[in-house]
Amino acid sequence: MDAVGFILVFIITWWLSFFCVLPIGVQGQFEDGGDVVDGTEAGAPKQPMLKKKVLWASIGAVGLTLIAHFLVVPWLAGQ
Repeated sequence: MDAVGFILVFIITWWLSFFCVLPIGVQGQFEDGGDVVDGTEAGAPKQPMLKKKVLWASIGAVGLTLIAHFLVVPWLAGQ
C-alpha cells in the first residue's frame, strides 16, 4: 500500500470510528431534570465530549489502518 492509499484508508477509518464513538456517553439536556437552554432542542447533548471522541476515533483509525495495511501488503506481494 503506497502513501496515498494509506492516507485514504486512514481518512475513511477515522470517519467510521468517529461516527461509532459519537453517541457514546451522550446525555440530552432533558435527562436528569436538567435545564434546557432556550433556543435549543431538548435532546441536544449537555456535554458532547468532542475532544475525547476525536482522540478515541484517531486511536481506532490508526489501529484499523495498520490492520488493513498488514492484510493488504502480503496479498499484494503474492501477486
